[in-house]
Amino acid sequence: MEKLIEILNSVRPDVDFETEDALIDDEILSSFDIIAMVSEINVQYGIEIQVDDLLPENFNSAEAIMELIERMENE
Repeated sequence: MEKLIEILNSVRPDVDFETEDALIDDEILSSFDIIAMVSEINVQYGIEIQVDDLLPENFNSAEAIMELIERMENE
């Protein structure tokens, strides 16, 4: 999770990713933020997040993003 938080903070250092749980619902992240995050997550974790995975529930919190990463790593 620490590596993920570092990635998220590199894109949006002004957001408290450890406590925020409505990143999409509260419009904290823009589509550009998500694209930047996904790109870095794909590289750092060696996965390929697909367009079909770009759902609000997968990006509302760091925990949700980590769950997505773990699901993709196990596929």
